[in-house]
Amino acid sequence: MKVTIKAAVSVAILIGVFIFVPLHQLREAVSRVDGGAWLVALLGFLAGHTLGVFKWRMLVNGGRPHLRLLTAARCYAAGLFANLCLPSIVGGDTVRAVLAARETRHPEATVLGGLADRTIDTATVAFLVALGAVLARHALPLWAVRLLAVTIGAGVVAGAAALIVAARMPIRRWPHRLRRPVGRGLVALRRLRRQPGIAVGALALSIVIQISFVALGARLGASMGVTIPFGAWLFAWSLAKLSGLVPISLGGLAVRDATLAALLVPFGVPAAYGVVVSLAWQSVLIAGGLISGVFWWVQRPKVAGAPRATLASALSVRSAA
Repeated sequence: MKVTIKAAVSVAILIGVFIFVPLHQLREAVSRVDGGAWLVALLGFLAGHTLGVFKWRMLVNGGRPHLRLLTAARCYAAGLFANLCLPSIVGGDTVRAVLAARETRHPEATVLGGLADRTIDTATVAFLVALGAVLARHALPLWAVRLLAVTIGAGVVAGAAALIVAARMPIRRWPHRLRRPVGRGLVALRRLRRQPGIAVGALALSIVIQISFVALGARLGASMGVTIPFGAWLFAWSLAKLSGLVPISLGGLAVRDATLAALLVPFGVPAAYGVVVSLAWQSVLIAGGLISGVFWWVQRPKVAGAPRATLASALSVRSAA
């Protein structure tokens, strides 16, 4: 039922976009998409996630499970492919954690490493939103700048307060359904605090990866004739990505696209162009996920001595959860 509702939300938002955005503008925007820029975006996406393999493996191996590089790449690729099959990116994180746990026999290390990886990436995207807002403040209306400053400040204060409360509240006082994820999240954060070198290295890689993805999106937009400051892309792209994490749609589909289009309008970008840029990036995600699935399938039998864990079994674990 939850998946059905999320799919309905995505479809409803897409229908609304196609109703309110003039069809001729959408056609014009689609006709401007450059195939070469799209291919560069795909190659950049794969390169970024190659760095992501090193980042994720670094965090997982912080718990000393000794995950090999090729095995990490295979599990990571399976997670990217699973993002195409599951209703949220968290599902892909779960798949790669399950496969890595079967390889290393250290399930807690893979789960906590994945949680730390997702936490660092989310914090990085939030930082880029704030950085983009600062760089693009002259192009935004004064009321928008003030509202954004208040929102970011309130978010930082609320996040810090929530973290303090979560760290000090005994696990037994949490609702039963939240005890395990809260406990695992706190353990992951404590591990990062005890290993500052790993945390800083993962954070640096995350910043490079996320800025690179924004640059690729900006390159797609530039190929269509969208010329706005990079700070505006940092702000709009990152905030749209955060909106896609809200669990109300199917993997952020349509929510992210509509949000990006709305955020680019104050910078003089027609809504149709924002929608098409976002959907073009969505096609890059799909193509990258399919390539990752092929990589996982080809490499699976070549890992000597590794258990023959299947992606289907990992997906079944996620469904049972």
